Amino acid sequence: MKKRMLLLMIGVMLSVTVAMAQNVPAGVVMAFRMGSSVELGKYLSGDVELVILNRTSNSNKATAESAMNTFFAQNEVSNFIVNHQGRKGESGFVIGTLNTLTGSYRVNCFLKKIRNEYLIHQIRIDKTNE
Repeated sequence: MKKRMLLLMIGVMLSVTVAMAQNVPAGVVMAFRMGSSVELGKYLSGDVELVILNRTSNSNKATAESAMNTFFAQNEVSNFIVNHQGRKGESGFVIGTLNTLTGSYRVNCFLKKIRNEYLIHQIRIDKTNE
């Protein structure tokens, strides 16, 4: 009886932990894997800080989507590997490696909760030394 109760408590605690550590929207990861600025645009907030290869700009949603379209057009995506991701409170993040035909890039994408959904407010893309 004690064993069952202990297993039940462990199961409940694990379920709560998994629920609390929800990841960022799966669509963000899929957009990077597909190299799709249109899909990524669905998750952009009204104002986005873009840092692409050390060029910083504060853009509205349409301009940010256009800039990402240009980046994806110049760097055909072959894969996106998530290295870390998480969500805590009103913010979330995904850090990954974007593999393209022109090389590998480290992507840092930061989200914040706006009207009950997590939207991207910053994207940083840097060339890796691999």
